[in-house]
Amino acid sequence: MSGDRVYPDEPAGPFEAPPLSFEDREGRGIEIRPYPADADGESGEDEFEALIEMYTAFDPEDRAQGIPPSRESDVRSWLETILGDGGYNVVAWDGETVAGHATLVPDGDAYELAIFVLQAYQGAGIGTHLMEALLGHGAVNGVDRVWLTVERWNRAAVGLYKKVGFETSDAESFELEMTAQLADPA
Repeated sequence: MSGDRVYPDEPAGPFEAPPLSFEDREGRGIEIRPYPADADGESGEDEFEALIEMYTAFDPEDRAQGIPPSRESDVRSWLETILGDGGYNVVAWDGETVAGHATLVPDGDAYELAIFVLQAYQGAGIGTHLMEALLGHGAVNGVDRVWLTVERWNRAAVGLYKKVGFETSDAESFELEMTAQLADPA
């Protein structure tokens, strides 16, 4: 329950809010934009279908805790839920291809974070930029507390979360629970 979580005293950030662009370690031009893309909260069908393509191409070995789902129909239902009211999302684009997606899903007085980077884009710095952009996007929209769970053996993910300011709040199972208190927006 979110009321029982312990959050760090020292805030993480501040982080730059999207849109932002950078060159990844492979030399690809990556743009991170909020989802939905326009100010009215509307997103084009093409953007949604590009997200579906990313998740249906997701390597089964990169799935954790049952997400993302593997069947396209399940991916569509899952995305409709996490892209719904109250949450915040950012998408990393390589041209017209979705390279990664990160989401903050409301959970009581905090938000649960999840991040996904397509296998072909992993290890190129996209996850760090995507995470920071999501936290910046959340902060400018009033998010101040964020939590996540990660399988303790996933050292790359744990390292990324620590790098941006998350601290372990619960380590009593095979998953670590990590929390962050966000700094006021830059």
